[in-house]
Amino acid sequence: MPLVSVPTLSDGLVTLRAHTEDDIDAIVEQWQDPVSRAWTAIPLRFARDDARRFVRELMPGGWASDQEWGFAVERACDGERGRYAGSVVLRNRGERRAEAAFAAHPWARGTGTMEAALRLALDWVFSDRAIATVGWSAYPGNWSSRRLVWKVGFSFDGLVRGWLDQRGELRDAWVGTIRAGEPLVPRTRWLDVPRIEGERVRLRLHRSDDLDRMHAGATDPRTVHWLGRIPDPYTREMAADFLLHRSDGMAAGTDLHWMLADPGSDQLLGTVSLMHIAEGMAEVGYWSHPDARGRGLMTDAVAMACRHAFIDTEDGGLGLHRVYATAAVDNLASRNVLARAGFTQTGTEHRSVLVRDGMHDGTAYELLATR
Repeated sequence: MPLVSVPTLSDGLVTLRAHTEDDIDAIVEQWQDPVSRAWTAIPLRFARDDARRFVRELMPGGWASDQEWGFAVERACDGERGRYAGSVVLRNRGERRAEAAFAAHPWARGTGTMEAALRLALDWVFSDRAIATVGWSAYPGNWSSRRLVWKVGFSFDGLVRGWLDQRGELRDAWVGTIRAGEPLVPRTRWLDVPRIEGERVRLRLHRSDDLDRMHAGATDPRTVHWLGRIPDPYTREMAADFLLHRSDGMAAGTDLHWMLADPGSDQLLGTVSLMHIAEGMAEVGYWSHPDARGRGLMTDAVAMACRHAFIDTEDGGLGLHRVYATAAVDNLASRNVLARAGFTQTGTEHRSVLVRDGMHDGTAYELLATR
């Protein structure tokens, strides 16, 4: 195999360089890690011989053929010799296109190392290789990968069904791109879910162990009747898919979703959301698990969500000036929540709310910031 010179790129803390024999042990550790296995197509039986082949053949071969440009990522550690932190690969797709792939060693996750590495790689491929467009793809649910490309300016362009192979299975793919000359900064605001503690209720991020109670609450006859857009029957698989994609709007800066939980047990009691966030306004939506009804907990939750909506952005809030909602005229429980939370009734919207038995008139409400 012909020798090819791999450039060394550095920002003073993080360095991209050629893979070496010294990386083999760390590469084995990385690819035997459960997180690495879950989100990549690496063989499950990846062992030391595979790491040797990766270093000695696959990476140099990509450079020699000009098909892919692979870098080892190294991070300086307390003045010592740099430590292997993962890999960044740019696959040459021809016609001035490339695809970015990256993976971090477990120790380097959450340190900002891969963000710095990807910035170095993008700067190099746009300038040195005259690439016009770099693409990215990941299995849905790989939020760390999606958040990383968001930080460096990639667009998020949706989901392609059955596109990525993972050990013989075709899986859906999230996809995005960045073009030469575009700034390496986020295109949208990414909304993180703040944990908000109240006297009787807690607002928090969803978790995988919420699934059973979320499914039970969403299939309760009262919930099914008033939330006409929930499929009926609503399967456990549908609920799991809903949880998987619940963060999509938060990643786009348009929605903020909380789980409503008991402060003592942390058991799920419902959901409250601020949706369609734009131009200083948002719509509030909510539903209660049967265990939470009749106790005023949803009123507390809606009031807490709205207070967060009105807090200035520099103080960690959303900086909105108006929250609005529409409830079916005959959904007295939902209307009482809004009234007790301080909303003002603004009118009637005819045939505006989808209920299980058809379109109902809706009563419109609004709550304005007092600042």
